[in-house]
Amino acid sequence: MPDHDGPGSAGTGLFGAVFAGGAAGAGDTAWLQAMLDAEAALARALERAGLAPAGAGAAVTAAATADAFDTRELGEAATLTGNPVPGLARALARRVQGPAARAVHRGATSQDILDTAAILLARGAIDAAGADLERAADAAASLAATHRSTLMIGRTLLQQAVPVTFGLVAAGWLEGLDEARAGLASVRARRLAVQFGGAAGTLASLGADGPRVAALFAEELGLGLPVLPWHTQRLRIIDIATSMTRASAALGKIARDVTLLAQTEVGEVREGPDRAQGRAQGPGPRRGGSSAMPHKNNPVAAIAILACTRQVPGLLATLVASAEQEHQRAAGAWHAEWLPFSDLLRLAGSAAAWGAELLSGLTVDTARMAANLAAADGLPLAEHVTSLLAGVIGGAEAHDMVAGAAERAVSAGLPLRDVLLGLPELEQRLASAGVTAEQIEAALDPAGYLGAADTFVSAVLDAHAAAAPRPPS
Repeated sequence: MPDHDGPGSAGTGLFGAVFAGGAAGAGDTAWLQAMLDAEAALARALERAGLAPAGAGAAVTAAATADAFDTRELGEAATLTGNPVPGLARALARRVQGPAARAVHRGATSQDILDTAAILLARGAIDAAGADLERAADAAASLAATHRSTLMIGRTLLQQAVPVTFGLVAAGWLEGLDEARAGLASVRARRLAVQFGGAAGTLASLGADGPRVAALFAEELGLGLPVLPWHTQRLRIIDIATSMTRASAALGKIARDVTLLAQTEVGEVREGPDRAQGRAQGPGPRRGGSSAMPHKNNPVAAIAILACTRQVPGLLATLVASAEQEHQRAAGAWHAEWLPFSDLLRLAGSAAAWGAELLSGLTVDTARMAANLAAADGLPLAEHVTSLLAGVIGGAEAHDMVAGAAERAVSAGLPLRDVLLGLPELEQRLASAGVTAEQIEAALDPAGYLGAADTFVSAVLDAHAAAAPRPPS
């Protein structure tokens, strides 16, 4: 059958390789197969419950393959019923021979199949994104361990602040990734459940056998069995979407840092070669190139992450707004979930795949970090000098004295050290306070003003090493 997935499927269309770069696809074919998997599992459950003839489950399962159905035809049929499940159930039943066909869709309503399919897609997306986040986290851990003593300037409000280490920066990335992984694992373990309630959530058409069939249905799919059907209680969908959005937020933070650190004027990190495509550097297209400027080396992976993660919060907002649903079946709000849910899984999954690639190939320019720190001429250590002086002349006076020295240093283009030690009036004040030139020199050493940076790096690395493994798929 022709591929009608469009840009929502991994690797297809003009935009698919950027916005669906991971394995967390939720395009038409994936949705169709998930719905067929739900129908097949239901048939097997009905057979196990004695409500379908022997062999019915196997017959329906054998017929439930997406490549045997035309998504365009099913989509057109959905205009008659408001969703694609009735047309799919009829088409599936036609493919099943004999009495086994009566097991197709028995006891279910369309929402049971579509919601269960959504949960199956979510499970696959969580597993794929979790694996990519694990790769990204391991790469961040390696960066944190390798560069725990690599000095660089810290930046607050986009301005130079006090010294930090790149190891601490990478440890911050790592903590975000590990928290995102933990959130995904929690949702996977606790919030993925089948939907099976029949026409209005009572399973009336199956009589007393309804709860048993529901339990067997959940068992067939390896999903949880909810206390009762959740047709118009949509917190599971919100929880899944929120966990993927948290992962997107962690990845977006990393990508934004990389774009800033990779600026030409900063140049402290750069992305590696096009490892994913295995392209050698030479004639022809290359990763990071520009259509107009041959010299450019753009941070493509970081840009792709941000392009994905910028779209995710709005999709989550739509899903939260759609949770207000009427009585036992929503009139439009449930239907409004399908595309944003698909897009959110796809975009978050793509961001995770890009994140693994970004961090695995990130190059750190330690010399440039040292040069940028040195170029600040001691100003980032003004706080340290103030702390030194505060103990002998008082905090307010020390602050004003160092602030005045810093202003003079900037206006004269001099290092802070030269101002502090070279102006007679300051020299006299420092001498009278018992502060020596050696103490000033020591206070201006970036390596001596890192606080608990190394301790924090160790704590994050230890937590990463002790983290529970991802649940198996």
